[in-house]
Amino acid sequence: MSEYWEPSASSGGPREFLVSAELYVSNSAAAGLRKPPIARKKPDKRDSVKPMNHVEESSKVKAPEKSSWLSLARSPASGGHWRPATCKLSEEGERCLLNIYVDESILYQTIYIHLLNQTDLRHADNSLFNRKECMGIYCAAYRWTSISTTADPVYLQFPTADICNTWLALLRSYAIPEIYGRWFFPDDGGSYRMWRQVELTVLQGRNLGTTKLPDTLLHSSGINSENGESDAVDLDLSCEILLNETLCGRTTVKRGLGSPEWHEKFTFTDLPPFDTLDLLVWREKKLFKPSALGMVQITLSNFRRGEAVEGWFPVLYHGPVPSDLQVGELRLKIRVDEEIILPYTAYLGLLKAFNSRNFLDWMADFESKLKLKTIASQLMSIAIARNVLIEQVQELALREVDGTSSSHQTLFRGNTTLTKVMELCMAWYGKAFLEASVGSVLRRLCAEKVGIEVDPMRNTKGPKDVERNVEQLLYWCREFWAQIDSAKSQCPQEMRRLFETTRKLVETRYRSQDDPNGASKDLPHQSVSAFCFLRFIVPAILHPHLFGLCPGLPSTPVQRSLTLIAKVIQSLANLNATVQKEEFMRGIKEFLTDKRQEMMVYLQVVSTPTDSADSRNENAADRHDRLHVVNSLRQRAMTMAVLERESIPILPHLLDVPRHLAIITSAVIRNSREFFSKASTSPNAAERALVEFCSKCFEVEEHALHRVSQLATKISSDRRRTSSSSWGANTISPSSTRQAATASPLAPGGRRRKKSGRPSTAPSPSESSHRHFSVDEPPTPRFPRHNAAAQDNPREDKPARPPHLKSPSSDSVPLGGRTTVPDQRPTEAADSLDDAGKRKKGLLRGILRR
Repeated sequence: MSEYWEPSASSGGPREFLVSAELYVSNSAAAGLRKPPIARKKPDKRDSVKPMNHVEESSKVKAPEKSSWLSLARSPASGGHWRPATCKLSEEGERCLLNIYVDESILYQTIYIHLLNQTDLRHADNSLFNRKECMGIYCAAYRWTSISTTADPVYLQFPTADICNTWLALLRSYAIPEIYGRWFFPDDGGSYRMWRQVELTVLQGRNLGTTKLPDTLLHSSGINSENGESDAVDLDLSCEILLNETLCGRTTVKRGLGSPEWHEKFTFTDLPPFDTLDLLVWREKKLFKPSALGMVQITLSNFRRGEAVEGWFPVLYHGPVPSDLQVGELRLKIRVDEEIILPYTAYLGLLKAFNSRNFLDWMADFESKLKLKTIASQLMSIAIARNVLIEQVQELALREVDGTSSSHQTLFRGNTTLTKVMELCMAWYGKAFLEASVGSVLRRLCAEKVGIEVDPMRNTKGPKDVERNVEQLLYWCREFWAQIDSAKSQCPQEMRRLFETTRKLVETRYRSQDDPNGASKDLPHQSVSAFCFLRFIVPAILHPHLFGLCPGLPSTPVQRSLTLIAKVIQSLANLNATVQKEEFMRGIKEFLTDKRQEMMVYLQVVSTPTDSADSRNENAADRHDRLHVVNSLRQRAMTMAVLERESIPILPHLLDVPRHLAIITSAVIRNSREFFSKASTSPNAAERALVEFCSKCFEVEEHALHRVSQLATKISSDRRRTSSSSWGANTISPSSTRQAATASPLAPGGRRRKKSGRPSTAPSPSESSHRHFSVDEPPTPRFPRHNAAAQDNPREDKPARPPHLKSPSSDSVPLGGRTTVPDQRPTEAADSLDDAGKRKKGLLRGILRR
């Protein structure tokens, strides 16, 4: 990947970087910052109480912040607020320090970035604070702070997505990547690196809060039995998501008789070696402090990589007294990804095959022949990294317009490869544009809980209420359109080029002389609205939670209001004010007629590229700082090893081409067996290209298998040579010496380490300490098998709980300690070979085929 981090011509400047951001400060930390300096003198007995009272009063939450008990209990640090901060990153020899200042002069924390792992630096999910462009620094061990609370992660919010991505790449360049075998493969700086991701969708719950708890549990939890523990009518329910016991996300608060519906999706990427996924269910009732209802406990090592699992998971009672009582269920959809990433040179043959065709053709073949629909974003990321995305989409648009035989009324309105990729492109480039177009007005409608119903069959309050709702609908349609129209100049340059291509292609294909009646004179602008509105702005109005515009699924009345508004906006985008299927929508005809010309101007503007080479909204200072970071990264990359250099994501979109190719390789291998079984003896050109692509994927798999086996062989031989040493296998390298120092079964505090099943490619718990990613020993392969959870996940320190005999349903995931998901693939018999090398090869092959 040397072409992405090529040397910069500019001279090396001082390695010091500054940025302004918002810092999340917990209430306890804020109280520590507000403490006045106390003179060291012996206080009088009467005066000794005053400092304590002063501290107690200063640590109280202010009235505006104490909005509800739930907001205090569910926040990452028991309540807090955001404060302006200045971050200063500086090099000091081999060290890299991040100093965070609040109030322009108070040093809040100093973080030793060079001691952190790259997985300690990642995006914070928007659900934590309902804020975007947030970054979390999750390691609490390597930092200095002026206050006593150091266990909480550091959360920073940056002004724009570009600045957030730039600083994330900058910090990761100084952190430690997860590279294995760096001592045995000095040419590449290691054998391979790792990447992990968890996708979780919280769909719905059932029987939550309806279970009658025994009196012993009620008293131990401090719950008053007279307050209707079984009364779920007034209950508000929400979930907190914890990965490796660290809070990473939360759902919105829902009400619904023990059966709330969330349908909220979370994606946690760039994760450390994961262990457990926990969902803590909270219950809140008016005038009462919220309490933890129960918890879903899941061991991620029991999931097949790259396969989504959906089902009902039991919620076990969560309280001070351990109990196997089931207090409800959650319907979840979980996908676990974990990939071995080789050096970039290992993918050159695959990349050459990929570059031989338009990536959209590969996408169409993958969907039609391999039934593979999950790697479209990976294919598009590679096209973006190669800077060919716009040109290849334009090429496919030309083919579709020239070859279509359908009516012009249905042009660009079907689900084709072009329309799917256009949706991906708009979602990729148009996040800020969409937020500027409908974000604020949409959240205002949701906050005011506006319910609009103009259908007399649904509105039972009479004709007068219907008329009031028509006026209310017109008001909100004007508000939405005013916001949309005011943001047209912020349309990204990439989207403008794509819209311009479709508009000009339609103008060429459907000329006015070919249509004497003028029926298609508006078709060029309608082709633009078929993408900009039909597939982008209008779906965002209908489903704002899917586009990150508001947290959670809106309530039913609000959803109905958004549906009516979306109908009106789409009718306006179609430039047709006379076509209305519903009679009750006739009241908005005047609005559509008045705004038609404004819509024409809007479509013309968003489909006309500007003359500026860089259309992003950033001032000169931000652009200078970003270029300073990019140039510094290029200069530092020249001195890095191959895998370390390739672990730095490519700006501005944080792309990682080897990672994208590794994900594509694994997905193709998993889905190509059926294709080869049905492949014809005389394939056409497209099939031959796909066969060649699949063969390149298998070559990459063999290369990865060879590297893993080679590393394992080196480790094994080195251990045999040092078996007589007092340190044994722990003297392989300086990194393994650090592992030996932390491999004690006792934690630093004297507590016994918690044992649990780990993913097949994850290091052991002892490797999770300082610089645990600079290891030379490959992860131990482990594979979940059907009805063999006990063998795959031994729990020596805690006996497994017996299955619960009073489960309220028959389709639940069975209980037994941590929730396990049985493997639904046919069990492959392990070969009992005498040759240790062959046995090892068979096990390691499963890493890449999962």
